[in-house]
Formats: sequence, structure tokens, C-alpha cells
Amino acid sequence: MNMKKLFLFFMLMTAMVVNAQTKSAVQEVRDYLHECGVFYIATVDGDQPHVRPFSVVEVLNGKLYIQTGKKKKVFKQMMANQKFEITAVKPSGTEWIRISGKLVNDDSREAKAYVLDKNPELKGMYSADDDNTAVLFIAEGVAQFCSFSAPTKEIKF
Repeated sequence: MNMKKLFLFFMLMTAMVVNAQTKSAVQEVRDYLHECGVFYIATVDGDQPHVRPFSVVEVLNGKLYIQTGKKKKVFKQMMANQKFEITAVKPSGTEWIRISGKLVNDDSREAKAYVLDKNPELKGMYSADDDNTAVLFIAEGVAQFCSFSAPTKEIKF
């Protein structure tokens, strides 16, 4: 390998390492949830917990967003008590994530359109301009990356 190719290879590898190290905590959580496919959100109604499967999660302006419908009970529960927990398991079954924080409704058309554009399968049920689409971002987020074979890693976002 000549010196020019070696130098280019070194620069490429350095860029990849720097990129991996500078990945934001929010993006790390989003990527993990996407890898899991389905994640479960726990809310409460009075003193009764409720858990539901979700799969839509996106990053916009440095915030982690989920999507639901305003007519659903889960949205009403989220508005009555912003605290929630999410859990998801990787396909291996040996790694999982737990996320807690508060959910904040974002009624902006920009946020709704962005989430729907990233998830076009939802456009048959939701629109950025309807009165039903709800996108919520996580505030005061804490994610715990867990494994049977490694110590738990915690990040705040």
C-alpha cells in the first residue's frame, strides 16, 4: 500500500472514530430503539399502570420524539401525568434499554410533518394538519443501556 493510500485510509478511520465519539446521546437512544423495532411505553391512569407497544421514534432539533393520536387514552394519560417509562429489548434478548423522563406535547406543524415524513406508513391515519396527530418529545430523559454481560451505562438527555 503506498503512502497516499495509507494516509487516506488513516484519515477515513480517524473520521469514523471521531464521528462515533461525537454521536449525540439522543441519537444513540433513537438508534437503539430503531434496532429494537418495538418499544413499550408505560403510563398511568390514576393508580393503574398501562403499557403499550410503540415503534415511532425520531430526533428533531436535538430532541427525541414519539408519535400517537390525541384521541387515544394513552395521549390523555400522558397529558395528565407527563412521567413515563420506555423499555425495549434487542433481538438478541440479552440487551435492553430503560428510559424515563417527561413527555411534552409539541403542536408545531414542523414537528408533526417531520415525524410523519420519516414514517410515511402513518400518513394514511395521520396528517400534520389534522387535530388528532400528537408528537411528544422527551424532557429530562435518562436512558439506561443494560446487558447480561456488561455494566449498565446511563446517559441523560
